[in-house]
Amino acid sequence: MSQHTTRPNDRGVSEAIGFMLIFGIVIAGIGLVTLYGYPLLLQQQVSADEKIMEKNMIVLQNDVKSLAYKTVPFKETSLKIGGGALSVYNSSYTPASSTITIKNGSALPPYVDKFTSGDLRYESLSAQTDISLQNGAVVMRPRVQPGSTMIAEPRWFYDEPTNTMVINLINITSTHIMAKEGIGTVQMSLVGKPEYFPYQEPNGTFLYLEYDTTDSKQDYSVAWDNYFTKTLNMNPVLPIVGSKRTYILPTDTTRPVTLIIKKFEVEIKSI
Repeated sequence: MSQHTTRPNDRGVSEAIGFMLIFGIVIAGIGLVTLYGYPLLLQQQVSADEKIMEKNMIVLQNDVKSLAYKTVPFKETSLKIGGGALSVYNSSYTPASSTITIKNGSALPPYVDKFTSGDLRYESLSAQTDISLQNGAVVMRPRVQPGSTMIAEPRWFYDEPTNTMVINLINITSTHIMAKEGIGTVQMSLVGKPEYFPYQEPNGTFLYLEYDTTDSKQDYSVAWDNYFTKTLNMNPVLPIVGSKRTYILPTDTTRPVTLIIKKFEVEIKSI
């Protein structure tokens, strides 16, 4: 009967190999998590920051509506600004993102000539996305590719029975340049009294709106085009000339038409 002889260091060799195998598996697992899992976590965090700011901008839009349409004198909202910065771009800031001109088909001076609204803009550093509260609407655009979308619409409307078009223009101003990261408190107030401009036009009058993108780096024309054509049923005038898009307001030209333009000035006092 043969006997197996165990040398004193055999067990030590076996334990060392087992430890190295387990250690290698652990290191490989950590590497896989770092390689594939961590970028996914960062992407989810970026997406969460963007979604939070979309909701925050809608809250700020409601604050502007309260000031403009409910004559509330002052609004204050605290919010978290993650993954980027919230900035105020005064309506006199150059270059403006866009201008709006409203006129009829005659050679008379336009009702509104190159109105600039200014905006309250969230600029995401991680997602490379801009979300802007401008002229009563919340719009979003990616910086890495063309196109934009409207998250929340402004308060414009056409009343078919009375053939009346109502356009509300909101001007965002500030006394100085402001930007904020982290936790901020947006304070805003209505400046002066809203301006009210009613216009009566006879049968056969066509009313036109011109939307001109004056800053190619802040191009929200696709979002506004969808709003004008699909929500308000405006007819675009083709061809498009440069950065200017022209639309025919959805009024009935066989009847007298009423155009009401209201202008509001909202001052951002602090962020």
